[in-house]
Amino acid sequence: MEYETTLVLILFGAFLGLLILGAPITVALGVSALATFLFLEENPIKFVQIAFTAVGSFPLMALPAFILAGALMEAAGISKRLVTLAESFAGPVTGGIGAATVIACLFFGAISGSGPATTAAVGMLMIPAMTNRGYDKGYASAITASSGGLGVVIPPSIPMVIFGISALGMNPPPAAVQKFGEFQSVSIPKLFIAGVFPGLVLALSLLIMNYILCKKNGYMGTAEGWSAAKIGGAFKMGIWSILAPLVILGGIYTGFFTPTESAIVAIFYTLAVGFLIHKELKLDSIFHSLETTTWLTGRVLLILFTATVFGRLLVENEIPAIIAEAMLSATDNLYLIWAMLIFFLLFVGMFMETLATILILTPVLLPIAYNLGIDPLHFGIVMVCCCEIGFQTPPLGENLFIASGISNSSIEEISLRALPFAFIAVVAVFCIAYIPEISLWLPRALGY
Repeated sequence: MEYETTLVLILFGAFLGLLILGAPITVALGVSALATFLFLEENPIKFVQIAFTAVGSFPLMALPAFILAGALMEAAGISKRLVTLAESFAGPVTGGIGAATVIACLFFGAISGSGPATTAAVGMLMIPAMTNRGYDKGYASAITASSGGLGVVIPPSIPMVIFGISALGMNPPPAAVQKFGEFQSVSIPKLFIAGVFPGLVLALSLLIMNYILCKKNGYMGTAEGWSAAKIGGAFKMGIWSILAPLVILGGIYTGFFTPTESAIVAIFYTLAVGFLIHKELKLDSIFHSLETTTWLTGRVLLILFTATVFGRLLVENEIPAIIAEAMLSATDNLYLIWAMLIFFLLFVGMFMETLATILILTPVLLPIAYNLGIDPLHFGIVMVCCCEIGFQTPPLGENLFIASGISNSSIEEISLRALPFAFIAVVAVFCIAYIPEISLWLPRALGY
């Protein structure tokens, strides 16, 4: 036990110490993992071998492809048309344009798979539109930042891809299988399907909170009411934009192509629509999209490179089993343990990037889920939903910074206005955790 304690102190002590000193998370993960290798007297070349294997997997090819697809769709005018369509449905409903923002993020999330990308694409159009309708800039920024997180829950989702890769090869302990029976295997298509209803539950919670706050603040809908002509015109103009998520998700769910292949299909679909139909895609925009994709993918792969080694050290030295045993010895009540896991993930999400959180904590927390009989698909969805809230909570909340840059409002003001949305999202996550069928019914219904 003393050996494991020393190992944990070196691994986590070096990691936390470097973070406190201000080192990038990639450096903190890499240095702490290398220090542990030296403590274990293992050949450091193993560090490189593990990392190379991690970044060489076929499912990981979906990551840069989805990032590029999202960037191209913004440049091709697809996101703009989705926002226009969502806005046409707002009409005279109290807080209608705020609701349109949530729906627009829902649509764009089904294309981009990224929270910050969704916030930027929708926020550039909706924050000025809300401000022109008399909404406070802080409120407009807060609902956009909060809704942007839906981009990582509504499939396709980059964090789900990362969770699927992290969970590969993590088999349930024999004792858990003996007690609860066989567990489902984790795959990225299953995760995508399981994320549909949880994403809708989160969106509904935001719509409810938006209505309550808009009624309180007197943010009314349009005086002229709904216009069938306006809705029809927006639908006609945005038909190719609506088809984008249908093509991507329909192909995955029918088994016509894999998530990785669907991302490639999305790129070619966008190029065809942008050049031949909308005629808004220019060579400069393509180069800018490629530059954005390269930068984001490189950052993610560096984190993946070091976090995989970090996670492998945890698993090989049975650290997750020790943590699981300690947690289970405190209580065996499933609901209390779910609450502990959710609050822990929410806390970590305030300080750590989403992908790093998933890569580091999946090897630690998934064994706990297995020991409690929690389906790994269900656990993965709850984990991604908790990370979704991290996009709107300071000090790290990326969506807050993006919304602040668009509206020129202070982070403090947006954070304060986003608190009610964070609260209702946490309530929704507890519902998703405590009612497994929200995540698992659709995969079972489709025979996965």
